[in-house]
Amino acid sequence: MNKLFYGDNLYILREHIADDSVDLIYLDPPFNSKADYNILFKEHTGESSGAQITAFEDTWHWNEEAERTFQDIVDTAPANVVEMMTAFRRFIGLNDMLAYLTMMCVRLVELRRVLKETGSIYLHCDPTASHYLKILMDAIFGKKNFRNEIVWCYKLGGRPRKGFPKKHDTIFFYSKSENFYFNADSIRIPYESDGGYVSSGRKIVKGKVYEINPLGKVPEDWWFISALNRQAYERLGYPTQKPIALLERIISASSNEQDTVLDPFCGCGTTITAAQKLNRQWIGIDITHLATNLIKKRLKDMFDLEPKKDYRVIGEPEDLTGAEELANQNRYQFQWWALSLINARPYGDKKKGKDTGIDGYIYFNEDMGKVAKGIVSVKSGNVSVRDIRDLGHVMDREQAELGIFITLKEPTRDMNKEAAGKGLYRFTLLNKDYSRIQILTVEDLFKGKKPDIPVAYQQFPYKKAEAINPTTERLDF
Repeated sequence: MNKLFYGDNLYILREHIADDSVDLIYLDPPFNSKADYNILFKEHTGESSGAQITAFEDTWHWNEEAERTFQDIVDTAPANVVEMMTAFRRFIGLNDMLAYLTMMCVRLVELRRVLKETGSIYLHCDPTASHYLKILMDAIFGKKNFRNEIVWCYKLGGRPRKGFPKKHDTIFFYSKSENFYFNADSIRIPYESDGGYVSSGRKIVKGKVYEINPLGKVPEDWWFISALNRQAYERLGYPTQKPIALLERIISASSNEQDTVLDPFCGCGTTITAAQKLNRQWIGIDITHLATNLIKKRLKDMFDLEPKKDYRVIGEPEDLTGAEELANQNRYQFQWWALSLINARPYGDKKKGKDTGIDGYIYFNEDMGKVAKGIVSVKSGNVSVRDIRDLGHVMDREQAELGIFITLKEPTRDMNKEAAGKGLYRFTLLNKDYSRIQILTVEDLFKGKKPDIPVAYQQFPYKKAEAINPTTERLDF
């Protein structure tokens, strides 16, 4: 069954992915751009939210963890890889770039291990570190297994006052051996006008006759595929999202139907959805619940796929013990996971902003075009009646109709009494009353209990992905 993993891809590769089990790997890792990338949620008005959430920080530092990882490479990697990384250390020094390359090296070694002898890997990068990554790939996969430096060209973005506009990314294409799979016919494109060559169907060079292929030509190693602007129909608001056409070309060229495709930095799941569309098996890994939640929604919208039934989600809590473990590991990831269970939109960047008392929002449409909202508060530690009073104050301040309190611990009797004292909210479209403050335990959520809200009128936090029929949709290269 297809698998979506939440967690550190290094751990997952080592513990869950077998040797020589993957046919194709595509990875679009962080580029070491020194930037933070935000989930671009929208407010109910359609405007961009003023308080975005950092999906990931693309900044690396040499620290104790980086030193330990470097030592892991020295202890376990092949000798030529150790020599290369040691040379980098002497040349670059102990800095952010070496920390980034160390992070990439230890994972690329594992990716080579899981790749079949007939398999291929496509590493997507930009000029920030591409020159170093090419040398690293040569060391790990072998110079003789380098196949192409693919230049993906696009027009999106601004233009500098000095210098040339940066309008391309680089994709390094390597195989694991010389016996790699490549299906040229699956990615052919129309010939361009070439004198009489195309019209006649042949040409002669130095006495040799060249016939044109009726399916078209194989694309050159530069590809013009439009990047996703903010208005693109497939754009879901995830940073660094790539167009599905780019992944379709890669997957079509280097895999067969039912082959296994792996993306260890899967983000919003473009590789996964392209693999699903093209009838491949897939494995996706990401380290944030923001990503896995968006992927699950995207798979539902595009293919009507459900977790457990159509694919496995591994690493998310499945019981109270798992929820407690996640809360102990990272309380923000716990919050994002809990919010996803009630289709609430996460709010605020907890790493950088002050605590507003709001962990998420639920919006729903009221009468006469009005949009009502519910404030969601998530608690993973001990709780008391004070937490319910605080939620009531936040609701008053934000003029919110409802408040949803999610707790890992059982609520006290005083908490339930305080919540009941907040009264009822009348939803006029249904002429129905709802408790203004509702308390739900994580155990309630595991049992399938949901907030008592007008679900039919709820606005969902993620953009709806366009449904695809993989048996009839043509590839759009």
